[in-house]
Formats: sequence, C-alpha cells, structure tokens
Amino acid sequence: ESAATRPAGPYGATKLAGTVAVTASGLDAVVLRVGNPVGPGAPATGLPGRVAGLLAGAGRDADAVLRLGDLSAHRDFVDVRDVARAVRSAVTAPGPLPPVPHRGGAAVPVRDLVRALARVAGFRGRVVEAGTGSARSAQVSWQCSDITAAGNALGWRPAHSLDDSLTALWTVATAARPRGPEEVAAR
Repeated sequence: ESAATRPAGPYGATKLAGTVAVTASGLDAVVLRVGNPVGPGAPATGLPGRVAGLLAGAGRDADAVLRLGDLSAHRDFVDVRDVARAVRSAVTAPGPLPPVPHRGGAAVPVRDLVRALARVAGFRGRVVEAGTGSARSAQVSWQCSDITAAGNALGWRPAHSLDDSLTALWTVATAARPRGPEEVAAR
C-alpha cells in the first residue's frame, strides 16, 4: 500500500487520478481500492458475470465450447459482500483511516476462476482460450493487493472464499435467467 504507483495504462492512470483528487482534497475522505469484485449480481460486462452468462446459455451440453480470451493473468478477486462490509466499516470508523486501504488479498489465476465457475455450474463442455483477451488485462499480468492497512484500521478481512462467491454468483445469475419451455419441463 505504500509502494510507488506506476499505472500501466489509461485505466490505471484514471484510477490514480481519482485517488489523488480525493486524498489531496483536504476532505475527511478515504479511497477504498477494491480488487476485482465477484459474487452475486456480477454484471455481464465483467469476466465473472460474462462467463456465468455463457455457462447458463451452454447448459450441461457435453459438446458445448466456451471460447474466451487469454486466461493466464492473475487477479485479486474479492466478494462483493466483503466489499460492502468494508465500505460500511470505513464509513462508520471512529477515527482517521489510512488514505488508501486495499480490499482483496490473494492473486488467483483467472483460468482457475473460470474452471471453478464451470464446476459450480455443472458445465461438462470445454473452455477454449483463443486470442489475447482484453488489452487492459494484458497490460497487467499479475495483480494482488496488500490488505494490511484495512486489517489494522478496520479489522477487515475477507469472509467469503472464492468458491462462496462463485456459488452465489451462479445462484443469482441462473435465478434471474429466463427459461425456455424445454428447460422448465426438464426441471
């Protein structure tokens, strides 16, 4: 958390600019740096939500193929419910906080996240990595947050495992998904 910042591209530079604007404002404010949120309600615009949608569409077809980009990057996934707890803790903290505590704590290969979500979904097909994936992800192959300040200042630690997060993501994603007559009959 005290290491020099070195954004690798426009996305990181924009996040850093926002952090500087808040921390230099003189306001009683804190910036919570959140890793990669995952869990119930993950949007289809992010990888976990997109993969959940693809898995739901593929069903249990053993011949199904999910074509994704490069999944070799490591990311620090944190459950959205843990993020909500962190925000609540930061808002209700009785004293000054470090200006930029991180939320996350463990780098996981993105490939492992996809495999675990496929397992939770009961997916029997194949996952094929084709292409380069997102340009933003390619700029940073490994990301992990030091959560020491969050633990010291707020007593915060992640409470949900990645499996918990993926199970909740899958449950919510499939509960909200419209089903065709053949799926309803099969249940």
